[in-house]
Amino acid sequence: QVTLIESGGGLVQAGGSLRLSCAASGRTNGNYVMGWFRQAPGKEREFVAAITLSGVNTFYGNSVKGRFTVSSDNAKNTVYLGMNSLKPEDTAVYSCALDPRGRWSSRTDPNIYWYWGQGTQVTVSS
Repeated sequence: QVTLIESGGGLVQAGGSLRLSCAASGRTNGNYVMGWFRQAPGKEREFVAAITLSGVNTFYGNSVKGRFTVSSDNAKNTVYLGMNSLKPEDTAVYSCALDPRGRWSSRTDPNIYWYWGQGTQVTVSS
């Protein structure tokens, strides 16, 4: 069993920055994949970014590429999502997720992730 806890959300003006954290506890050893997703009211869940346990492989959704950075600190079992140049359309609940089977080829598919955090609200004002 794995527990994921996100933190770092909040209210920021357009053009500002935030850094989200996702701390994992439990059985986190292995070559897992961590993903970040977001969901705005009335919209479908959207893939944001993914990273492998090693931190070597990263991947981003088109809407955040060049503005967001995903990173990991294995010693702390924590994954981060750095968000720069935020836009009002980035407003959403952001959730981290973990796939313990390390299926990197399916990293954008939310259905492969077994464990999910509770989500953290990010609001970007214009």
